[in-house]
Amino acid sequence: MTRRLYTVPLPGGASLRLGERCLVMGVLNVTPDSFAESPHIQDPDAAAAAALRMEAEGADLIDLGGESTRPGAKPVTADEELARVMPVLARLRGRLSIPLSIDTYKAEVARAAVAAGAAIVNDVSGLRHDPALAAAAAGTGAALVVMHSRGRPDTMQAEAAYEDAIREVADEIARGIAAATAAGVPLERVIADPGLGFAKLAAHSYGVLARLPALAAALDRPLLVGPSRKSFMRAALGDRPPAARDWGTAAAVAAAVLGGAHIVRVHNVDAMVQVVRVAEAIRSAE
Repeated sequence: MTRRLYTVPLPGGASLRLGERCLVMGVLNVTPDSFAESPHIQDPDAAAAAALRMEAEGADLIDLGGESTRPGAKPVTADEELARVMPVLARLRGRLSIPLSIDTYKAEVARAAVAAGAAIVNDVSGLRHDPALAAAAAGTGAALVVMHSRGRPDTMQAEAAYEDAIREVADEIARGIAAATAAGVPLERVIADPGLGFAKLAAHSYGVLARLPALAAALDRPLLVGPSRKSFMRAALGDRPPAARDWGTAAAVAAAVLGGAHIVRVHNVDAMVQVVRVAEAIRSAE
């Protein structure tokens, strides 16, 4: 299957070339309650060192988050989120040579993070939580990830009801993309994320992974897929803690690459870079 090529403009005249190979986005959560890391990285120096280590391991992008969005998580204020991410951004400026994404749904955090060096805004709410975020992204020149979800982290699993998951996910992402462009974000700056595990039962997440080509065709935007260590894997693996789901993550990452994902978002960069490279070799042999 051919993966469409996209050039996504970034601030400062840079750009992200997507589609020649699947890129690896390393997850850097600086929260006290992230579901997938133990121990949690809260010290800014340790967090910056982790980002540089992921770059050395082969990450193409880093996604920095200061608020947990796991199911059941409670929101934090913009001030608290900024207090977590800004010291890390300050330590990475001029040291990290790959683009950095800020994982936030708050306009205030997005503006400050891009001013401090972030190049991408990754909104897990699909522009539903903060109406000002789209305009903030437009004003900064950052690329924007529009992810599919419903509700809030503490309510989203109650909204996991679909008649046709791919069609509904595509339609709801398309509405987020329309809101972004209406606020001034150029379409070429937009990346779509189907939101595995967000407002989805395990069967929905597996179904989305199995039908990524249909989603890509419906949206005509580059796809970011984040299966890493998520709880939907319990349906296949049993009740393992997140850090023990890396083999399951490897299978999901390989499926995402073979299905045409442009970016995969992962915690264990070193291992998943190997998975992506082998899956890409299989794709190229088709």
